[in-house]
Amino acid sequence: MNQPASDAFPTGLHNAFLFAAFNALSFQIVLSSPMVLYAKTLDASATVLGIIAGMMPLLVIFQIPAASHINRVGYRRFVLAGWGTRVLFIFGMALVPLTGVFLNHTTRLALMLMLLFGFNLSRGISSCAWLPWITTLVPETLRGKYLGLDAAVMNTGSFFTFLIAAATLASDARPWQFALLFAFSAVMGAVSLIFLKRIPDIEPPKETRPSGAPVPWLAMTRHPPFRKLLRAVVAWSVAYGGLVAFTVAYLTTETGLSDGQIMLLSSASFLGGLSSLWFLGSRLDRLGSRPVLSFSFAAWIAVLVGWLTLAGGVFPPRVVVIIALEFLMGLLAALVNMANTRLAMAVVPVMGRNHFFALYSVLLNVTQGLAPVGWGLLIDAVGRHAPRWLGISWNRYTVFFAGAAGTFLVTLVLARRLDEPAAASMEELLREILIQSPQRFWLRLWPRS
Repeated sequence: MNQPASDAFPTGLHNAFLFAAFNALSFQIVLSSPMVLYAKTLDASATVLGIIAGMMPLLVIFQIPAASHINRVGYRRFVLAGWGTRVLFIFGMALVPLTGVFLNHTTRLALMLMLLFGFNLSRGISSCAWLPWITTLVPETLRGKYLGLDAAVMNTGSFFTFLIAAATLASDARPWQFALLFAFSAVMGAVSLIFLKRIPDIEPPKETRPSGAPVPWLAMTRHPPFRKLLRAVVAWSVAYGGLVAFTVAYLTTETGLSDGQIMLLSSASFLGGLSSLWFLGSRLDRLGSRPVLSFSFAAWIAVLVGWLTLAGGVFPPRVVVIIALEFLMGLLAALVNMANTRLAMAVVPVMGRNHFFALYSVLLNVTQGLAPVGWGLLIDAVGRHAPRWLGISWNRYTVFFAGAAGTFLVTLVLARRLDEPAAASMEELLREILIQSPQRFWLRLWPRS
């Protein structure tokens, strides 16, 4: 297949958006809040919740050995094999809640962890072909637009997934309700495979490295723009790792909200992610990734200060405030993920692209996998201690939110040093969003004679 024209998406790429929609209806159940809530019913500690949250990104490390096989297998076949395998593991997860009649909590939790390991292992291996496939398929001038639409589709699907989860877990959730939810995830995952098969395949570029020659991983990390991106991405992963899991844990243990209410409140994060399409639109390709990252990390610090004040008892945990914080978390996470991915597409050389992307994904995801475990150990170590200082109760969740905010400050400094020659400044981004865009909006509504 030839390279697509630079002014339009290639024919058949709409299947990628359909795949993203049904994939979101599937993975958000087994990798996000519903699985955390199910683990809490089995008396999982914060450390175990950290393991559950970190397992998916941690097992992306298997992209390193898998990247050498992409060109031989082909992009589509490689991704399809992994995604098909992981759907089988979800069907197994749907059976675990029903084993309560003969298995105790500890055994069911161990069984679920084993199935999650298999699910995430198959995903971790096959996902190394996704970014090279999309980078080769989507024209460079449309990558920001593609990422924005992909994020909007994914967040829309995720929002409806959480509404379904909230309805399913509306009352005190019983095992059969979790089994039904996991079964729904498995069916949606199977449907997503239909559209995955229809995404246009494209021949991987020929590698110039001699067959059997060692991959120069260390030299790749020394490529200056790539090295700076890796530093910022690792810092982001430490700061963000565990935030979703431990905000749910905080809401579950400290606010008295039911599982269904927590699902409804958490769904606001996907509305935030969906609004990223309006927030950026076509600006990501025009203004660049660096100002978006700088703005997002500064805003993340403010969001975590908000969570800190709630956890520290400065303000009561009102529903409106929680919804606002969840909305901003979804928006900012979407902005960071889009900007990071677009910048990686820009700075990764064509030569060795598969391995560059594998290294990028592994460092990002392994850090996101280890971070929740570390944060979970910190939360368990603090335990029930809650000394007061500066009018704030420094309990386990206050310490966690403060630590994450400090890490975001480091990430902001690193983001300001990223190499992106054509990028605008953060001031230009703010002027575009806060001044020029509202003016254009009101001018459209202004009556014309």
